[in-house]
Amino acid sequence: MESRLLRYRPQLESTSWFRSLPVELRDDLVNRATLLQLEKGQALYRCGDPSYGLYAVLEGALSVGTVGADGKEALLAVLGPTAWVGEISMFDGLPRPHDAIAVSRALFLHVPEAALQSLLDATPRYWRDFALLMAQRLRLSFKNAESLTLLPAAQRVAGRLLMIAEGYDGLNATQSRIRLSQESLASMVSLSRQTTNQLLKQLESERIVSLKFGEIAILDIERLRAASAGDV
Repeated sequence: MESRLLRYRPQLESTSWFRSLPVELRDDLVNRATLLQLEKGQALYRCGDPSYGLYAVLEGALSVGTVGADGKEALLAVLGPTAWVGEISMFDGLPRPHDAIAVSRALFLHVPEAALQSLLDATPRYWRDFALLMAQRLRLSFKNAESLTLLPAAQRVAGRLLMIAEGYDGLNATQSRIRLSQESLASMVSLSRQTTNQLLKQLESERIVSLKFGEIAILDIERLRAASAGDV
C-alpha cells in the first residue's frame, strides 16, 4: 500500500457505504489500492472501455455521463470525495456504460480489476457489499428519472442541488459549495441554460443560494429542501 493512502483512510470512512463495510474488506481495498492523478479534462474511462477496476474520488471532481452522436451531452452526475465508481462492470463484465471525466485536477484511489477478482474469489460474500453500492446508485437513477418526468422545472433544479449538497444520499461527502457550471446543471435537469440561470437567480434572490463563476454555494439547506418539495 502506498504510504500516502494512509492519510485518506479517515476520509474514506466518512462515506456511508465504505464505513458500513466489514473492517477486513475496508482494509483489503485500501491495501490493494494505488493512487491515480488526472488533470482537468482527462478521462478516468470512456464509454465502451473495458473495466480496469474500482475507483474512489479523493480530491477534485468527476463528471459521469455520455455524449450522443450529435455531440449533445447527457450529464448524469458530478461526483466529489469520496464517491466510488466502476462497480457496474464488476458485475456484468461488460464495457463501461458512461464517460467519467475529471472536471478539475483530481486524485483517485484505484483498486485494480485483478485485485478485486482475487478478493472476491477468496471471499464471495463480499459480492453483497458491492451489490449494495450498485443498488444505492440504481435508486438514485430511478429518483432522477421520476424527477425529470413528474416535477416542474423549479423543483428539478432545487432538487438536484439538494441531492448534490447532501452527497447523493451518502454516495459522497456532503458539501455546501458545489463546483458546477450552470451549463452542467442544465444538462442534469434537462433544461436550457437560460431557464436554469433564471431559476438559480430566483433562488439567489431568496438568499437560498449564492452564485459565483463555476460555483453554487448553498446558504440555506432547509429552504432549499422546501424549494425542492415545491413549498417555497
